[in-house]
Parts: sequence; C-alpha cells; structure tokens
Amino acid sequence: MNHVILIDCQDQKGLISKISTTLFDANLNITEMKEHVDVSSNTFYMRCEFAGSADLEKLKQTLSAQLPREAHIKINPKKKKDLIVFATKEHHCLSDILIRHSFGELNGEIKCVIANHRDLRDIVMKFGIDFIHIPHENKSKEEFEREILEVTKKLNPDYLVLAKFMRILSPNFVSHYPNKIINIHHSFLPAFIGANPYRQAFERGIKIIGATAHFVTDNLDEGPIITQKTNQVDHSYSADDMKKSGRDIERLALAEALAHALEDRIFVTGNKTVIFG
Repeated sequence: MNHVILIDCQDQKGLISKISTTLFDANLNITEMKEHVDVSSNTFYMRCEFAGSADLEKLKQTLSAQLPREAHIKINPKKKKDLIVFATKEHHCLSDILIRHSFGELNGEIKCVIANHRDLRDIVMKFGIDFIHIPHENKSKEEFEREILEVTKKLNPDYLVLAKFMRILSPNFVSHYPNKIINIHHSFLPAFIGANPYRQAFERGIKIIGATAHFVTDNLDEGPIITQKTNQVDHSYSADDMKKSGRDIERLALAEALAHALEDRIFVTGNKTVIFG
C-alpha cells in the first residue's frame, strides 16, 4: 500500500536530502514529493507519497531523529477516508457529492447523510446511502447536537461535510472535530448576510459571484480557507441567474476542497492553509 507523509517543521538546510535518504535507506520509492517554505515564519512543509513496505513506527522515529525537534510528522495510508455529509433542504452540493461518490470520483466513503429536514431523503436513498433525519425543532442546541454526536462518534468519520447545512454548530461541537469539518458558503459574506444574499448582490450590481470552502472554527465562516471560486456576472444577470451561477461554483469549490482533504494535501497553520494541489 502507498502512504503519504506530511511534515512541517522549522526550515534548515538539507531537510529534503535527509528525508529522501531515510526513505531510500528503508527501501521505499518516492512517487510524489512537494515542499514549500514559508519565509515569514521560517517553516518547512512537505507532502511526500511513497510506495513499498515499511515499519511505519520505526520510519517515523528515524525521520524524527533527522528533523528539528519540534517537527510534526504524520504517515497516513493512501486510502479512501470516511465522510458524513450534513444537509438541510438545498440539494445542489449534496447531489454533486453523491454523484461523484457513485462514480468513484470521490476519494472517500460516505457513511451516511444527516439532515434536519426530510426533504432530501429520497435522493439520498436512491444512491443506497443511509439517511438519518435529526430534526432540530423544539430542541435546545445542546440536545440537537448531542443527538448528532451520538451518530458521528459511532461512525468515527475522518471528515464532516456541511453541504448547505443551515444550522450553526456550537464551539463545543466543533471542538470534537478540529480542522475536520468542511463548510461551503457564498463569498458575499460578510457584505451580504441574512436572507436572499443574491437579491442583495443583484441590487448592488455585483460583478463577481463567489464561493468559499473552509474549515469550521468557533468564528462563524472565518475558518481556514481551502478553496475559493468566482464567476463573472454583469447587468444582464437577474437575481435568479446570480443564484444559479453561485450554486454552480459552490459545487465546484466544495468538490475541490474535498479532493484536497481526502488526499491529505492540506496543512492548517493558524487561520490559513498550505495546500499541495
């Protein structure tokens, strides 16, 4: 099985040579290697794929001995990761994920879809995926999230995907999955908040429609950005045209963000990301 090594540490001379030599000495073949140095923080980042059989714990110990003391090293098998998708009523992002999953284009396995409304049950069931309805009405936020956590903890997913899930998650919930919850929203925030952002954009004569995929943190829609997409619009676009364009790029931005996450291509550093595409 192929594996992926993720390394971040203080930069110094010879790091690439040390890592390559360690893998060579372990009779492992490097199939892909990318690196980046953030000059402002003097931080070295590397993503490396290798093929071959190895004692992974011993390999990690050997690498640790070669790298700066504070180095972070992860070695993950290159295999599909488990997802739970959250949804409410809008279908466009969820249906795109379901289709990609059905055709093997998603490097992950959808364990279930959790929704606070029943509207999307039929389309989910058509793809043979479990649909779990957890309503939020007449419940406190704590009770609602406790019911969700009972499901997520049992299935132990690698990532939670908010495919237009229209409920704000509490800091307590987010703390269970740091840098593991991926959200998608239109990029008019914070300029156009509340209902009908596309109507607001139309009335302002906006010329660019945007979408942002990001990790969820305690600060609403301010987590580390993974992917952003834009489309040009003009005076000929109605508010509905803008909304349709926005939905198209929300699909694309979320799909790209998932690809990066599921292939172990993301480093989160503070409130931003380093991504090896």
